[in-house]
Amino acid sequence: MKSRWSEAEAAKCVAEWGEELGLRTYTGRLIGQEPEMVLHGGGNTSMKGRWRNAWGEPIPAIYVKASGCDLAKITPEGYAPLDLDYLRRLRTLNTLTDDRMGNEFRTHLLDCHAPNPSIETLVHAFLPAKYVDHTHADAILALTNQANGAERVREALGEGIIVLPYVRPGFDLAKEAIRALEGSPKATGMVWMQHGLVTWGETARESYERTIELVDAAERYLDKKAKRRLTVEASTPAETAAARLEQVAPIVRGLLAEATGDENRPWRRVILNALTDREVLDFVDSNEGKQLALTPPLTTDHLIRTKSLPLWVEWPDYNDLEKLRGQISGAIKDYVAAYDAYFEKHAASLARGVEKRDPYPRVVLMPGLGALCAGRNVRASRIARDITAHTLAVKHRIAAMGEYEGLTEEHLFQMEYHMLQEAKLSGNGGERPLERQVAVVTGAAGAIGSAIAEMLLEAGCQVTLTDLAGENLERLAAELKTRYEDQLIGVPMDVTDAGSVREAFGATIRTWGGVDLVVVNAGLAHVAKLDELEVEAFRKLERVNVEGTLMVLAEAARRFKVQQTGGDVVMVSTKNVFAPGAGFGAYSATKAA
Repeated sequence: MKSRWSEAEAAKCVAEWGEELGLRTYTGRLIGQEPEMVLHGGGNTSMKGRWRNAWGEPIPAIYVKASGCDLAKITPEGYAPLDLDYLRRLRTLNTLTDDRMGNEFRTHLLDCHAPNPSIETLVHAFLPAKYVDHTHADAILALTNQANGAERVREALGEGIIVLPYVRPGFDLAKEAIRALEGSPKATGMVWMQHGLVTWGETARESYERTIELVDAAERYLDKKAKRRLTVEASTPAETAAARLEQVAPIVRGLLAEATGDENRPWRRVILNALTDREVLDFVDSNEGKQLALTPPLTTDHLIRTKSLPLWVEWPDYNDLEKLRGQISGAIKDYVAAYDAYFEKHAASLARGVEKRDPYPRVVLMPGLGALCAGRNVRASRIARDITAHTLAVKHRIAAMGEYEGLTEEHLFQMEYHMLQEAKLSGNGGERPLERQVAVVTGAAGAIGSAIAEMLLEAGCQVTLTDLAGENLERLAAELKTRYEDQLIGVPMDVTDAGSVREAFGATIRTWGGVDLVVVNAGLAHVAKLDELEVEAFRKLERVNVEGTLMVLAEAARRFKVQQTGGDVVMVSTKNVFAPGAGFGAYSATKAA
């Protein structure tokens, strides 16, 4: 891990946003752009400064990263300003419930438009340094999540680092953190077991580079101590895993869909994101994979994205898909029953207003295939995928030198149902109407097709744009990606070629796990009177408008059957079917067909 500090880039941020908040934003971004330190809204950073009140008087303030805000792209608006003196007074209390703590945050924001501040706000307020950085660095978690983790941390990072046993995030952790620092006032950093790293400094650069220094030391220590490798007796070829993904993902996606009882929207589906790279394949294929995988997460920050445990499908039979469906179905039912029991066991401790989440797994691990990660949309599934990739890698690293040790079930439940964690999820806004759906649009590069695709994307749908290969499709996909990012893919498809149609559906399934909506829009027109119409011209229209439609519908039907949650088809026809007009016989006849 190396420092990425650049005087030139720092100066740009200062010029745009001012010195203190500009440098806070700059180093926050540097941290957020390192996946080995924080992932998708994880970690939090702060800066103590001033706020001018209605009289223009400067008052002490703390600017804390907003809950769930992505550090990699943060702007000054991503830091919530709060009354620092008031927050520090809270330390005199003996107890403070999560509900009340959240209320104190909201009522002592200095900007009524500011987002909810981080769950760790009081830690940042109580620690005296001007700049404070908190990360969930992989290398630090690889040290803390071991049976002798505290000793490992001290050996790797030195005696100048405070090591704090796990304390539930919030008020209690804030009090323990400042108490520990007052007992070791010369400490330059703090490691929270099964949680992460905290550093501080009087400048943004000092705090940031302390983080880098400690993470780098942890990485070097781990590399030195790693002695063992996972035992993989039969390694699955990558191309085999890819072929299985296309067959298995729709089965898994269908079984994870929740029946709603609403005839208009009968299924509450998920979007899947797969991990089939060499590292993940070797993990799930290894003798130690199952035991390692079915241990608690690295940090409670991951819980709301992946649940406390993944689902492991034992001995999947890829040669008999119906048998495999039964294996997966049985495994999901067992997982749901176990989750229900876990919830009932701890439900009495729930805060007011916090409701039970759905009991389905977010991560499905399958030897011979890899990992299938689920979310309500492509963003949520991508977050689950990235967290899973890092989790498996860190657990592998721990296995190379020691024994994994995670949090207790009680601690996991407390954080899975922490009200401020709940707010982090709901803070993303309500669901858009089609964000759990996957669509294939044919003829997407044309005027009608592109408009349909854009409206679907706006409604939250994951969309595969298909059309003949060439500049038109490439241009449309590139233009829409600037606004909708990985919510879409562009796939060349010739509707008159069965292999091309099959591959476009396959690409869609490998990307998102299934297909729910097919818009049959591709079509050709030809103007000629009957006495002038050449048979070959008619046959060309027939191949696209009739046979092409048939091939797309047939492929959609085959994919829908595997998924077993139905699907929708939209056929784009023409008013010319009912009023052809002179010269439109070929077009009208084939569109009618």
